[in-house]
Amino acid sequence: MVNKGYTTVADPDTTARARATEQPVSPKFAREVAGLVRGMKVETAVATLEQVIAKETPVPLKRYNKRVSHKKGVGPGRYPVKASKAILAVIQSASSNAEYKGLTPSNMAISTITIARGQTIPGHRPRAQGRATQWNQETANIEVIIEEVE
Repeated sequence: MVNKGYTTVADPDTTARARATEQPVSPKFAREVAGLVRGMKVETAVATLEQVIAKETPVPLKRYNKRVSHKKGVGPGRYPVKASKAILAVIQSASSNAEYKGLTPSNMAISTITIARGQTIPGHRPRAQGRATQWNQETANIEVIIEEVE
C-alpha cells in the first residue's frame, strides 16, 4: 500500500485520514493542542477545540511553559486559537472523508495526530536607523488519522 506522505500506514477499510501542509501556525502550540485531543472521539475533540477557540477551555502547556500563567485546574496553559482552528479544520476534513467512505464519524476516535515543522517563510521587520530584524513565519504540517472504535 502506498503511504503518500503519511507517517503511519492505516487500514483503509476502518480509517479515514487528512493532511494539511505548510499551515501558518506555531508548531510548538500545534503540538500542545494535538496532545490535548489525541485519543479523543471525534465529536469530543471538535467540541473541545471549539471551546479553546472561544477561550473557555485552556490548553495545558507541557513544554515551553516558563513564565506562563496558570489557569484554573490546568496549570500553565494558554488559548492557542490559531493552532486550534487549523487542527479543527483537519479533523473535520478527516470526518468528511470518513463519511464519504461510508463510515460513521460519531463512532470514530483520533488514533494518530502528528505535527511536523514545515518550511520557514523568511521575512523581516524594519527597525530604527535603516536596520532590519529577521521576522520569519513558522509553518506546521498537520496529519490526522481517525479509526472506528467499538
